[in-house]
Amino acid sequence: MSPFRSLPFLAIAFALSVLKAEASKPNIIFILADDLGVQDVGFMGSKYFETPVLDELAEDSLVFENAFMYPTCSPSRAAILTGQQSFRTGCYTVPVLEKGNAEDNIFSRWTVGTEHPVYSQPLREAGYKQIHLGKWHIVGPHPDQESATEFPLQKALKQPANGDLSWLPAHRSPEIQKYYPNGRGFDENIGGTWWGDPSRGYQKGYNAPGGGYVAPFKNPFIEEKENDEWLTDRLTSDAIDFIDRHKNGPFFVNLHYYAPHMPSVPRSEGSMRHFMTKPADSSTGQGQAKGKSRESIAAYATMVKSIDDNLRRLLDYLDQAALRENTVIIFSSDNGFNGRQSVNGNLRGAKGHIYDGGLRVPALINWPGVVKARRDETPIHGLDLFPTFLDLAGMDDYQGPLDGNSLLPLMKGQPFADRYLYWQISSTYKNPPCSIIRKNQWKLIQFLKDGSTELYNTDQDPKESKDLSKHQPEMAQELLKQLESWRKENKVPLPPSSPLNH
Repeated sequence: MSPFRSLPFLAIAFALSVLKAEASKPNIIFILADDLGVQDVGFMGSKYFETPVLDELAEDSLVFENAFMYPTCSPSRAAILTGQQSFRTGCYTVPVLEKGNAEDNIFSRWTVGTEHPVYSQPLREAGYKQIHLGKWHIVGPHPDQESATEFPLQKALKQPANGDLSWLPAHRSPEIQKYYPNGRGFDENIGGTWWGDPSRGYQKGYNAPGGGYVAPFKNPFIEEKENDEWLTDRLTSDAIDFIDRHKNGPFFVNLHYYAPHMPSVPRSEGSMRHFMTKPADSSTGQGQAKGKSRESIAAYATMVKSIDDNLRRLLDYLDQAALRENTVIIFSSDNGFNGRQSVNGNLRGAKGHIYDGGLRVPALINWPGVVKARRDETPIHGLDLFPTFLDLAGMDDYQGPLDGNSLLPLMKGQPFADRYLYWQISSTYKNPPCSIIRKNQWKLIQFLKDGSTELYNTDQDPKESKDLSKHQPEMAQELLKQLESWRKENKVPLPPSSPLNH
């Protein structure tokens, strides 16, 4: 046979090999709750909040006892999506929450520049069909103004008033869509924009009836449907629809619920009554409040339960479609609980704080037949997700900077080396600007204004009530030296008034 006549057969063989390789890649569903505290779920110890589906899933999952994020959503989501630390993206906290002046702070960018790829871009190259649903928040309301502004900023960025849609025409343009999910490798975007919560479509914001969780949602990137009722339900329905259209895979579902972020809105009257009369959790203090505070946490509990109910819908669909075995499910939250919604007497601080009430989150990974079910105390960071996704997709040629480590070895029960975790928070919200370093149970905070430090053993003192910097000087010095070395090596910028060299 002529060698030229065999070329079509070679082409067919190559195409079949590509299809086989893509079929072997697992589907990935990454569920990220918003402001869900580490003990706002049953599998991490809550006796008040109800998450029976998550709890059952956790029994068959790798559960991380020490999972961490940044203390607010903007830097967490930038870190998760880009795999890069805050000093690289310039996202230190939510811009509108920043306090102080330009001497003592490095005010945050809102929009993550296109020079920082997000994980959907290499995953697209790997053949994944992808959808983003829910909160995006790595684009600002006026990215064109940000790009034309000299950094560092002299004032913190602002946002339009509730109900103001004057920004929308520009955001539908190609110039700004490049910062959106569709411009970042996703095939579809449902609800992702600059909004930090769903109430912004209403002039009354948090005080609007339904607060954006009850239809009409008034999110210009969610097409209103006649049967819409509850935002979490709608996002799940759209996720299931996407999977159904791409079930031959591989698919990646970025299901980033707006819930249970404020406003606290009851899912139903019956669910609200249930949590209003339920006994409190004496350990965490959840459900102990009275009056309006009790109503707020009960409403929040219904929102947490709604996330759990929708996970049931998702799992049932995967089982019915015979997709469960080849689908990795990752569940976590972007930061700790909001102190205006929930409570945890076992930890210090809440959302926005640099203590573990703000940093610790629930996290699990489930992959039937691959991930061995267990609880693991290895400290992990949201930065680890990007390299984990690359490993799952079989990609070993990504060239961009990544500050985390793939969790695939832990997923497979293989050795995972001890390491330091870092946070750089260069602007003021709940606490002054600082750097944080952690190794296992040891956590050191250095404040950038005067160089002072705090040291905690979070195993022995989870409430971080005893500063050990004077009592454990050798450990404090070891961590401080490593922290300074990290800042120097990475040329981490510090606020102008900081007396520190690195």
